[in-house]
Amino acid sequence: MQDYKREFIKFMVENEVLLFGEFTLKSGRQAPYFINTGKYRTGAQISRLGEYYAACFLEHHVDAKTLIGPAYKGIPLAVATASALYKDHGIDVGFCFDRKEAKDHGEGGLFVGQALKDGDKVCLVEDVMTSGKALREILPKIAAEAKVNISAMLISVDRQEKGTGERSAVAEAYDEFGVRVHSIVTMTDIMQAMEEGVIAGKEYLGAMRAYREQYGA
Repeated sequence: MQDYKREFIKFMVENEVLLFGEFTLKSGRQAPYFINTGKYRTGAQISRLGEYYAACFLEHHVDAKTLIGPAYKGIPLAVATASALYKDHGIDVGFCFDRKEAKDHGEGGLFVGQALKDGDKVCLVEDVMTSGKALREILPKIAAEAKVNISAMLISVDRQEKGTGERSAVAEAYDEFGVRVHSIVTMTDIMQAMEEGVIAGKEYLGAMRAYREQYGA
């Protein structure tokens, strides 16, 4: 596991984004862990977060000229990633995000920021993927704007859980839409970090393995 992945896992725990215990998820599943990205709320946090996303972008050699942040959580993530790519790596990419409703005055349209054009290579930036709902919502909006090439989608954590079927939401995204989803870390990485003592929580490993046996993909 790369150092930036270990650092990111510690970063999530330190900021109470990654918690261990007993949680009821929106899906109704009883899980031994919970990821609450709403805990990111300061300038220091979003700056660091952008650096981790930028590292993921570079690790997977993503070829894109524009980052798209689906509203609402994806907006600061796309901005922070674009900023980190330029500040730390000298890579200047555009960014844009969708409106919840089309604007019928001013510049109009469904997107704010870098204009999308036919043939553009773009990368989506989101927090986590559970069912792929956000992807399904943003794709028709993008298609209505321009015929772009979606090079990849970046997320913070791949839960490696079954999506709508037996395959993971990440695998379904590729099967259904041809979108390759790259995560900064996976649940396998997090469990490895627990086993190695990078973060506390070894007492939850049994519950984590049992949960993955039931819901893992």
